[in-house]
Amino acid sequence: MADERFLGLDIGTSGVKAILVTPAGEVEAAANTPLALSTPQPGWAEQDPEAWWQATLTSVRALLAQRPGARVAAVGISGQMHSSVFLDAAGAVIRPALLWCDGRTTAECAEITARAGGEQQLREWVSNPALEGFTLPKVLWLRNHEPAAFQRLARVLLAKDFIRFRLTGALAAEPSDASGTLMYDPTRQRWSAEIMQAVALPLSLLPDVGGSAEVLGRISAGAARASGLAEGTPVVGGGADNACGAAGVGAVAPGEAVSSWGTSGTVLAPTARPLVDPGLRAHTFCHVLPDVWYVMGVILSAGGAFAWYRDQLARELAGTADADMALNLEAATIPPGADGVTFLPYLQGERTPHRDAAARGAFLGLSLAHSRAHLTRAVLEGVCFALRDSLTILQELGLSPSSLLLTGGGAKSPFVRRLQADVFGLPVCTVNREEGPAYGAALLAAVGAGAFPDLPAAARATLTRAPLEQPDLRAHVQYEEPYRRFRAWYRAARPPREVATT
Repeated sequence: MADERFLGLDIGTSGVKAILVTPAGEVEAAANTPLALSTPQPGWAEQDPEAWWQATLTSVRALLAQRPGARVAAVGISGQMHSSVFLDAAGAVIRPALLWCDGRTTAECAEITARAGGEQQLREWVSNPALEGFTLPKVLWLRNHEPAAFQRLARVLLAKDFIRFRLTGALAAEPSDASGTLMYDPTRQRWSAEIMQAVALPLSLLPDVGGSAEVLGRISAGAARASGLAEGTPVVGGGADNACGAAGVGAVAPGEAVSSWGTSGTVLAPTARPLVDPGLRAHTFCHVLPDVWYVMGVILSAGGAFAWYRDQLARELAGTADADMALNLEAATIPPGADGVTFLPYLQGERTPHRDAAARGAFLGLSLAHSRAHLTRAVLEGVCFALRDSLTILQELGLSPSSLLLTGGGAKSPFVRRLQADVFGLPVCTVNREEGPAYGAALLAAVGAGAFPDLPAAARATLTRAPLEQPDLRAHVQYEEPYRRFRAWYRAARPPREVATT
């Protein structure tokens, strides 16, 4: 298979990334097409699935143009979790997708919990609570607020599965992404007839589920003409972005853990059995390997919070190639704790541990003595503190990794790597690949094409870990007070209740 290549796609929030990977694991070509995010109201977030499709075609064509004549043996797809694609009976998109960070469905979450008979029943049926980001509340929102659109609804797909549908014509899903819909039972690995019955929705809305490395469709004639891929090229199940991101750095076995900075941020630990947090503060989902699960804490604004800060408060740097590096160097001049400045990164609400769509971001502790450098450091520390909340929950559940793999934006900056090691109090390391979920999707494609017997073998053959970067234990102790302050000030991120007047 030396002349064959594996195509990995990642349907992200900020763009669609495509990479071409050799059987030895080398990334031969990469292309990225940016996407715009629509926020019709505060707390809402939408994208047009057709924009994902056009961006996919643009990225794939650009990729193939870099390697004329390359033979793509298989395609793997990753993508943003939870986001809802509503299709009618003809397969046409009914309305823009409600994204993972959309917070409009608080009333629908309460409705789901009530219809199920409480959170304990949700824990039994779907291993997770009803949260605004998940897919099922979005379906109920459509029913409650756009009844004419709901009457047209025939299928609900996730982002990557919509792209598979457009590439192959196949309506299919796989367990890692299905786990984040609140309609799938990760423990029993099937769609939950119980929750669907409780909310009066038919199972016919949902696609069949196959394996993450299983071929679930082949490139159609029309998609071949549009993309440049060969007709009949197999497309495997792929996986959710977090699961594929973990696979892309080799976090595929119990005992591993990975911290990821994308638009959102996660701390994820694979498990050999479905382990559910009794307080439902963290998520339990299927991994992209058979009979492996993971527990994950999620913050809704990680890289997204830093990008907002850069674009709004460092506009003279925004758009320059070294903007992030310049801000990191600026932050490095400030001591741990940012001289009392705390940033709460709850710009789109928060998932773990607060489960609070109404939370909002804030700078606290500002004085005339503080500069932009203090704010920059506070933003980066605030993201690390929020991720530490998730790590603490995993440790409480008995998942106590000896080190953390890093991926995403937090892996690229030496300063941010050091910050994570010191805040977490754990060694951290990176791998020789920076492509994240797209790389994990390409490895799944390689397994599906028979280049490797399974995903662990693919990871061993293609990934090399850098030496561990040890934390500064003195700095870790210095962070205890700023972290305590961060946790104590969560209530400052809550909007004030209306004061009754007489």
